[in-house]
Amino acid sequence: MWRSSLVLCCTLLLGGCSDSSSPSQPGTADPPTLYYYTWSDYADPEIIAEFETSRGVRVVVDTFSSNEELLAKVQTGMTGYDVVVPSDFMAGIMGRLGFLAELDHNRIPHVQDLESHLTELPFDPNQRFAIPYLWGTVGIGYNAEVITDVPTSWDVLWDSQYSGRISMLNDQREVLGLALRALGHSLNSRDPHIIRQAKDRLIVQKPLVKAYTSEQFDQLLVSGEVVLAHAWGGPVARAMREQPSIRYAIPQEGGTIWTDCLAVLSSSHNKELAMDFINYLLHEPVALLTSQRLLFASANRHVRSQLPPEIRDNIAVYPPDEILSRMEWMEDVQEATREYDRAWIELKVH
Repeated sequence: MWRSSLVLCCTLLLGGCSDSSSPSQPGTADPPTLYYYTWSDYADPEIIAEFETSRGVRVVVDTFSSNEELLAKVQTGMTGYDVVVPSDFMAGIMGRLGFLAELDHNRIPHVQDLESHLTELPFDPNQRFAIPYLWGTVGIGYNAEVITDVPTSWDVLWDSQYSGRISMLNDQREVLGLALRALGHSLNSRDPHIIRQAKDRLIVQKPLVKAYTSEQFDQLLVSGEVVLAHAWGGPVARAMREQPSIRYAIPQEGGTIWTDCLAVLSSSHNKELAMDFINYLLHEPVALLTSQRLLFASANRHVRSQLPPEIRDNIAVYPPDEILSRMEWMEDVQEATREYDRAWIELKVH
């Protein structure tokens, strides 16, 4: 069923292509190549293949595991990538540094389909450089067979009775942001003293932590190796499919609301094709398949109503408005980034 839906969406989206965009025949020139740099689990081979077939192009996928890795790679100036997927605050940084091309919305008409709360974000209020793609929250994944009371505070991640059974994201801003919120501060604090306080609290917690991981915490939850995980909601929702005792909670102190964005590098030599690819990924049938697979909320507002109730009513995927009101967008802290870098290094080497 997914396959037929995807073929239909490509027909609707790309059916007006001329013969010149059909796949290359033997003996002809190599097809245009699009280089896509994205998060490690975001690129679905079938979705990529349908775009390649429909447009007569080749898509080369490379992956990263953190925003800092993405920025470092782009800063080398040797990437050759066209489309990248920075998170909100990183899109702001990359736009400010001149790494992102200005988008032509005429080539991306599905920008009009965004969820209302994603249309005027502080890092790029008019989607000039980046368009929201997937979104969600950061909270606590936990095993209800062990943690019988719903966690209401980040403080549970400092509870020594769970020593060695706690995982934290391997993400500088998320980990320090959690500690800042637990201390009653903004996760975007620029005060060096407050950032050091957060780092010191994390150093106290470190002996309790089994792993700092952004890619394996869901499987650690499923296997029972950890019972508490600092986590993005989507992987926790996927873990629920394997282990029914897994739950997700967002503490009363609040935390991060995030969106990963689609953007075109200013160095791209295929900007028009890149924007066509972004529009394809935002097209409702394709976005629906992506959300069903990853269990992240789609930025396309039409997707939510088409998802089965067990997905759209799962707070790990689509949190209710009263939870969203407690969440905070991560921002580009500019010169204070040095303080976060220093705190993260000190935590890791301690």
